[in-house]
Order: sequence, then structure tokens, then C-alpha cells
Amino acid sequence: MEIFVTPSALQHHLATLHQQGKKIGFVPTMGALHEGHISLINSAKITTNIVVCSIFVNPTQFNDPKDLEKYPRPIEHDKALLTAANCDILFLPEVAVMYPNNDPHWAIDLGNLDKIWEGKHRPGHFQGVTQIVYKLFQLVNPDIAFFGQKDFQQIMVIQRMIKEKALKVKLNIVPTLRSVDGLALSSRNARLSATGLHKALTLSKALRHIQQHVQTKDIPTLLTEARAIIYSEEGLELEYLTICETTTLESTTKIHTEKDYVVLIAAWLEGVRLIDNMLLQ
Repeated sequence: MEIFVTPSALQHHLATLHQQGKKIGFVPTMGALHEGHISLINSAKITTNIVVCSIFVNPTQFNDPKDLEKYPRPIEHDKALLTAANCDILFLPEVAVMYPNNDPHWAIDLGNLDKIWEGKHRPGHFQGVTQIVYKLFQLVNPDIAFFGQKDFQQIMVIQRMIKEKALKVKLNIVPTLRSVDGLALSSRNARLSATGLHKALTLSKALRHIQQHVQTKDIPTLLTEARAIIYSEEGLELEYLTICETTTLESTTKIHTEKDYVVLIAAWLEGVRLIDNMLLQ
């Protein structure tokens, strides 16, 4: 695995690969890698010739400075995981490289996508996400970018940015990787105690309840039952639970067969904010 820390060196190397007709796959991350991230690398290796992974803890997408400070940075562990997964290139820039002093102001119209759910509870978050992803797309110039379904709203936001900026990159959404018990893998899980990890399973349990009964029960009933599942576990604090149409993420009160839907959830446990989602068939 080749490691680059400056944009110029990375771009020079990738330009040669593009000239050779190589298809470039890109997996942007904030590090603290786990098997969910590796599933993105594996998906990229199947459909592209060269896999680039970036590790950059992006300060502009954190609303809480303490959250940024606490974010894990086990870089040597991350490098070992990527090497074992046969990742081709790691881009590992410093903050000053990605955000120079003369950096222009960033603002993009995301419609309602950055005002609801994650956007409502983390104001400015998606402006920060789109800013860094756009910068990385410009540097890597990937043919396909790979994102995990777990950050579903983020994917819809990035899709909107791609359209707004008329970018040629395609998105590949990789299904959420879960533990054998159903917990969505997340870097934030490392901050939970053993008891907390067990309690966190309640989130996927509530999502599965909705998924399993969406054809036989109305939405208000499903949401009431799912909330009861959440509240049955002491220590879980529900932030939101909603069933949405997949592209707009607007809440719905009725399922229409011609549309696709997703159930989104966010909750706090042991001071850690957890999100998850599940597509409804």
C-alpha cells in the first residue's frame, strides 16, 4: 500500500493511473476503521482496478468540539487493516493541507436535506461533509465512490452535491455491516461499555420490528411499538425515529407501493450518539 500525505503527490500518482485506463475506486473515511469500512474496500476491489482510501478527521463537520477531541485516531491499527485488505493507496493529509488559510467559503444548497433529522440535530454538519467530500473528489477524481448505508442521510446529501456540482463520480451504497447480534458497526461503538454494547442492540431490534410488520400495520402503530421497544431499555434516549421516502427523507404516514422507504433512528447511550437505518421492502 502506498501512502500519500500531500495532494500534489497523490494527484501526480493518480494521473498516471488514469492515463493507463485504470478505474479508480474511492473510500473516504475518518479512520478508526472496522470491518464495516473494510467491506467498502472489498466492494471497491471487486468493481475497480485501484482502491484509494482516505483517512481524515474533518473538523468542519463536528458541531461539538469535545466530540472532535474524543474521536479515536488509531492510525497504526488503521494502516494494518488497510494493508491486510490489499488497499492500494492511502491518503493521509493534515488539516492545514485540506484547509489552507486562503480557503474560500463553502456553501451549497442542499434543499431540505440539511434541515431535517441529522441536519436538524447537527446544524452545519452536512455543509462540512460536502465540503470535505468535494475536496477529496477533486483530488482523487474517482470513477466510483463507496459509502456505507449506515450513514444513509449523508449519502443522499452527497448525491445532491454531485448533482449540484455536475460531478461524474458514481456512488456505490454498500449495505450496513452488522455484528452477529444485529448491531450496526460504528467507530463510536468503541466508546460504549460491554453493557452499553448490549443495550445498543435495542436500536436494530426496533428497526427490524418495523421492517417485519410494515406490510400488516399502519405507520403510527409501528412507530409507537418501536418507541416502546427503545424505551424498554434503561439508559437509551431516543432523539428521532421516522419512516421516510428514500430520496427526499420526508416523513410519511402511509406506504405507497411505487415508492421506496427507509426507517431512520438516532439515540444517545452512555454519552454516545448512535444512528442506524433499515430499508423497507
